Amino acid sequence: MSEAKPDTPFPWHLGVFDAHCHPTDTVASIENIIDMKTRALTIMATRGQDQSIVADFADRLGITSHSIPELKSTESAKKKPGYIVPCFGWHPWFSHQIYDDTLQTQGTSNVIPDKIQHYKAVIAPKPNDGEDDAFILSLPDPRPLSTLIQETRAFLERYPYALVGEIGIDRAFRIPGLEMTNAEYERDPALTPGGREGRRLSPYRVDIEHQKKILTAQLNLAGGMQRGVSVHGVAAHGIVLETLQQTWRGYEKPVLSKRERKKQASDNEVHGDDDFMGDEEPNSSSPMPFPPKICLHSYSGPPDTVRQYLHPSIPIDIYFSFSCLVNFSSTSKKAVDVIKAVPDDRILAESDLHAAGEKMDDLLEEIVRTVCEIKGWSLEDGVRQLRANWMRFIFGSE
Repeated sequence: MSEAKPDTPFPWHLGVFDAHCHPTDTVASIENIIDMKTRALTIMATRGQDQSIVADFADRLGITSHSIPELKSTESAKKKPGYIVPCFGWHPWFSHQIYDDTLQTQGTSNVIPDKIQHYKAVIAPKPNDGEDDAFILSLPDPRPLSTLIQETRAFLERYPYALVGEIGIDRAFRIPGLEMTNAEYERDPALTPGGREGRRLSPYRVDIEHQKKILTAQLNLAGGMQRGVSVHGVAAHGIVLETLQQTWRGYEKPVLSKRERKKQASDNEVHGDDDFMGDEEPNSSSPMPFPPKICLHSYSGPPDTVRQYLHPSIPIDIYFSFSCLVNFSSTSKKAVDVIKAVPDDRILAESDLHAAGEKMDDLLEEIVRTVCEIKGWSLEDGVRQLRANWMRFIFGSE
């Protein structure tokens, strides 16, 4: 592939796809989507307030089997309805609002935990008795994990191309407190409720073991329904990998030696690929405790962890997406080294923006140009590659 030049016109007509964004944070921006140059948006849910909003977006503009040919067209940049992939799930920033009722025994089911005791058990550092009770009481009433799973399952059944996301683990996040950063702050009515909304951050984080439980339950759901997943990981790359490994333990692929691979290739030539398949892998549509595909969104881990995710024994297709907002917000060269380490067929582009429109297009163009420059791709070759990767991640084929 020849290297892209900075002044090369951007080939929107080939199809450019946003692997991760949040326009439901600004509901009115849905009106901008039809005029965007981006061909399709993979839209995340994160919390109780936006699951149904993502569904509303999908009802109006969601991908259907009839719209897929238009998505795959390279003849025109003109868009027709059917360019939203909805994703449903609970982000780690809101995982403290969930209590694990999955282990309740018969006779204790539907027992709602004391609000203060629940939050003291799932936030860290643990407040002392009577300490910060006002802050804890200001938090939403906790919801049962079983209800979250039931609701997400219902959305996935309703939207056959929907994914699970955004889910994950975040060791850096602190829960917003009661104090405002600015006494004159006025809430923007255009923003979906439930976010930070001008509040100072408290000293409290969500307990990592609790985050792992909520993440694992959602990964198991995605595996059971064979849906892809968008995963958030901040300051927790090793923990995310370990949590994922727990879901596929016992399902690892056999890793053949060079001699075994050579013998298998020889057998395939003799018997024909259709007649000799070697050890059969599980049916890709069969329920599993792990999802078939994962996108590590705005991946900020080191190149060494990339190599761990690409180990041939892993029975999941792992993709890595990158955004200018997260990966290139500083002058660090870390993202450059990571992008170089990611195989060409496992990289995705995203905006990670909270509102649809021209800025989202601009951010997506910027990250695509950046990835093409790092990879040494021409713009057209790079856009084709990223488009093929997105198609494979969403649909399982190009």
